[in-house]
Amino acid sequence: MSDEQRRLLISFSGGETSALMAKLMIENATEYDRIRTVFANTGQEHEETLRFVEKCNDAFGLNVNWIEAEVSPQRGVGSRPKTVDYATASRDGEPFEAVIAKYGIPNQAFSHCSRELKSRPIHRWAREHGWAAGTYDTAIGIRTDEIDRISPNAARERLIYPLVSRFPHTKSKVNEFWQRQPFRLELKGYEGNCKWCWKKSMRKHLTIISERPEAYDFPTRMEAQHAFAGAGQTGEPRRFFRGNLAVSDLKRIAAETKFAPAEDDARSYQIDLIDWLDADLDACGSESCEVEFGGAHA
Repeated sequence: MSDEQRRLLISFSGGETSALMAKLMIENATEYDRIRTVFANTGQEHEETLRFVEKCNDAFGLNVNWIEAEVSPQRGVGSRPKTVDYATASRDGEPFEAVIAKYGIPNQAFSHCSRELKSRPIHRWAREHGWAAGTYDTAIGIRTDEIDRISPNAARERLIYPLVSRFPHTKSKVNEFWQRQPFRLELKGYEGNCKWCWKKSMRKHLTIISERPEAYDFPTRMEAQHAFAGAGQTGEPRRFFRGNLAVSDLKRIAAETKFAPAEDDARSYQIDLIDWLDADLDACGSESCEVEFGGAHA
């Protein structure tokens, strides 16, 4: 690496896997001259997640930079970073609503929320702080049991996955680390950092609706106010969830269906093989929504 290239951007999602990855890189990645850690708040993270980010920052010296997407109403202009902190970070979904108002409700066909709320603001923040695209690596908190989530463009995008290649960890191994710490992320594994992420499996949605129905207040309001926002409209209201389901559909199914609740893998310390046998794996992962890069340096 040249001096200009010895830079590392740590994308901290706010989950336990991502926090451990950040800690290990801060402590061991001596090949980098500069390391910066960024947490992108969407306004729909659990309060427990925000507290956890602050605790990790204090305990591990991560020097976390908190940002949120600032959305331009102008067409063709992507989201930019706004600097916040634990006290000023949105709790009511303002950044997320601004993205929905412009681009429409995200779902399997329109998966722009990670792009506009995380990847673009993070990389623009780096550029505004003197790091041009292509001059730094980005560390992502994905484990060995999540290899299918690795970007096929990782080499081109300079994405690295330390908990896959450098410090191999499965979910149970991550849990063992946090079991020894004086604090943890006080969420169940299936809750994830985003309160209601549309990528979750049906089983997880039904479980969360049964336990925390208020978590779905925001998507309910978005479906009422922005169902026809964004490009690609067909004349039908856009919905968040798989099968074109609305929040009301999920609540009805939860009330009328007997289902096996999702399991809390955040407290699982069984042999690592269990990580490969989880029948409830989904696109959201078990814990957090990691940044989805791919042309994100633009």
